Amino acid sequence: MESRRQFITKCALGGAAVLQAGLPGVVCGANNLNARKTAGKVQYGLVTYNWGKDWDLPTLIEKCEIADVLGVELRTTHKHAVERTLSAQQRRDVKQKFTDSPVTMVGIGSNERYDNPDPEVVKQAVLATQDFIKLSHDVGGTGVKVKPDSFHKDVPHEVTIEQIGKTLNQLGKYGLDWGQQIRLEVHGKCAELPTIKKILDVADHPNVAICWNCNPQDLQGEGLKHNFNLVKDRMGDTVHIHDLINSPYPHQEFFELLAQANYSGWLMLEEGKVPKEDIVGKLAEQKKLFTKMWK
Repeated sequence: MESRRQFITKCALGGAAVLQAGLPGVVCGANNLNARKTAGKVQYGLVTYNWGKDWDLPTLIEKCEIADVLGVELRTTHKHAVERTLSAQQRRDVKQKFTDSPVTMVGIGSNERYDNPDPEVVKQAVLATQDFIKLSHDVGGTGVKVKPDSFHKDVPHEVTIEQIGKTLNQLGKYGLDWGQQIRLEVHGKCAELPTIKKILDVADHPNVAICWNCNPQDLQGEGLKHNFNLVKDRMGDTVHIHDLINSPYPHQEFFELLAQANYSGWLMLEEGKVPKEDIVGKLAEQKKLFTKMWK
């Protein structure tokens, strides 16, 4: 009988082969039954960055169910309080809440980053990320979002890129043992896609993927299609999108690129501007518009 590590490794390597064949968004090592049931097709979810940040966990799950938004990436430090400090029993309780609902716990949105020139700072970020990996596993998630993140004075960009990439490989290997994908958000001063591509060239572990973030930088240089093609083979199980009504981002064009790449995963609302009233109604409206646009 193969060990748990051998099984998860086989899954990740198999997923990498599928990614390279142009089929991104593969869930590997998932321990959430809802995630397994939705794997293979695009789903709409919510990142609790601002919409939902003030809801405790039962309220968050209830309101997402009402809005028919059936997946969440839980941002750390918010009121739902799914944090590294939870006890084993509290983690089981969180997992059970999702198991008892139609809402999928997609993963943890951490704020960890690996660009600092101080090795001790990076070491602490790695240790924190490892804790988030274990937390996500324990509450039923399938991955942890992290950031690249910046460049620093008097440090060559190539040095920072190499440092971020090697750190991601370390975390990709660690996450594999826990069935958790490492999702690198396209963020900060590293948000230009050619930069992300250089990081991924170093971070070649099959359990490291990107979380596309629908940034203005996506349209720079040779444009959206060119930039998308740079990294489409490394797309992870989560994509962050914005307000489909008010955002100037070309979401429809982006959706078409995802569809052409046979993407299957979670497209999740991460929006800074919070509605002044009726967040649940506005969330349901976004879901309906997303469904129309995707079709």
